[in-house]
Amino acid sequence: MSALTITGLHTYYGKSHILHDVGFEVREGELVALLGRNGAGKTTTLRSIMGLTPAKNGTVRIFGQDTTDWPSFRIAGLGVGYVPEGRRIFANLTVEENLQVPVERPGPWNIARIYQLFPRLQERRTNKGGQLSGGEQEMLAIGRALLLNPKLLLLDEPSQGLAPLIVRDVFKIIASMRQEGMAVLLVEQNVRAAVAIADRVYVLDDGHVVHEGGAAEFARDEERLRALAGASSEAWDDAE
Repeated sequence: MSALTITGLHTYYGKSHILHDVGFEVREGELVALLGRNGAGKTTTLRSIMGLTPAKNGTVRIFGQDTTDWPSFRIAGLGVGYVPEGRRIFANLTVEENLQVPVERPGPWNIARIYQLFPRLQERRTNKGGQLSGGEQEMLAIGRALLLNPKLLLLDEPSQGLAPLIVRDVFKIIASMRQEGMAVLLVEQNVRAAVAIADRVYVLDDGHVVHEGGAAEFARDEERLRALAGASSEAWDDAE
């Protein structure tokens, strides 16, 4: 069954047309990577899914329900967790207080289990969010989203600003969400790390989906991996 289906999405910021007929699917229990250079429309896609920047045209369906015009709180209530770019934790609250902010939904994830998943957060539970390292803040942002016991998890650039060893740890945890039966949509600039854990890949360029396919096949295409940061729609078409 499909956890998320997007069809014909057109999204604008003012008069600027950002997303052009974007469409893709994330199935239940699947990890899908949404890749593309800066400004390609990846974050806008997540914001449109979450109702933060509503689409002007097109359809978003989550677990079979048309959520295109729903407010964000209703979308979250369906079981959608969202970890935005920049983490957005509360810098003046402690780790424990940050984890107490979400209204827990029924399910396996609670604060005790978050501490099992991220022992470093338990060690730092009395520290303010602003005192944490970038990696610890990312762990806290993911932990906070998991407390909603989501069936679909959206992650926006979780590796941003993190040291390579921390990226490896964070991505292992993201990959483990699939074993929990969770569907994951991962927006990521670290292409190699993303394709290493994803099932399938979509690539956005200038608001258009210019490639879709299996992650393993994509990972073997060294030319595309190297070209992705500056890929244009024409270049991708030529590479087909």
